[in-house]
Amino acid sequence: MDYNAVSMFIAVTQTGSLSAAATRMGVPLPTLSRKIAELESHLKVQLLERTARGCRVTEAGSRLFEHASGGIEALQEAERLIVSAQARLVGRLRLSLPQSFEPWWELLGLFQRAHPDIQISVYSTERRVDLLSDGVDVALRVGAIADDAVVARHMLTFRHVLVASPRLVERHGRLNHPADLSRYPCAAWGSALDARPVWMLGGHAKQVSATFTVNDYLHLRARAVAGDIATELPSFLAAEPLKKGELLQLLPKHPFPDTALHLVYRRQRHPSTIVRAYLDFCSAHLSIIEDSCRVPSDEE
Repeated sequence: MDYNAVSMFIAVTQTGSLSAAATRMGVPLPTLSRKIAELESHLKVQLLERTARGCRVTEAGSRLFEHASGGIEALQEAERLIVSAQARLVGRLRLSLPQSFEPWWELLGLFQRAHPDIQISVYSTERRVDLLSDGVDVALRVGAIADDAVVARHMLTFRHVLVASPRLVERHGRLNHPADLSRYPCAAWGSALDARPVWMLGGHAKQVSATFTVNDYLHLRARAVAGDIATELPSFLAAEPLKKGELLQLLPKHPFPDTALHLVYRRQRHPSTIVRAYLDFCSAHLSIIEDSCRVPSDEE
């Protein structure tokens, strides 16, 4: 059944004429008349009798109006509530973020202060979530996107940096080439207990003889600042201790490759107003993340 035609029939019943119903609904009179005729053909019953003064509802039409009017009005009210809520940005936003991505928490705070009626639920994980099965609206993903089921909005490109404390550098000497890392105790990010990390340094693939691996960059940073190890850190986690002199950048002439950062959401015809607002807000306030990724130049 064409529910749009049912809505038109209800409007005719309420106003008493085709022309008045067409005016109320903002549709051409021939269109409304055709839709009513198609509805009668579908139901194989006459719903309206045309009179000199307009229309009179038949017995079958009265039964349809009695049963359908409440449902149509409920749907119209639901539509008004949804549109109103979207306009005021009221609802829930479900996000996925990589672990240890400190600058994004500041961005989320700004967004929620701008839209206090939005409830935000964050799932922080190293795992690449499935947006549909995990119930996630928008995910922040690091690296290349090869998923036709999602739309990816590129945010920025950053690099990891190789760092160690000044005390460790003084103890083991400065580095000139990735091969010199064999003199240093190294730790690396790894998500598996048997991880064998490889660092790409200036195009050189260096398999790291790591004394310690962990899937937590914040712990790696703490160990590096303590002078225990040399390690790689995302630039947004390394920038502050580098500025303070707590860490030194190693092998700046052999940089890690660029890493892309994207916001991804499900490929659908109409992303919610809340999702669109979040995407646009992040793009407009990206300088917060860009500033946190700026690493001071360190000449070795």
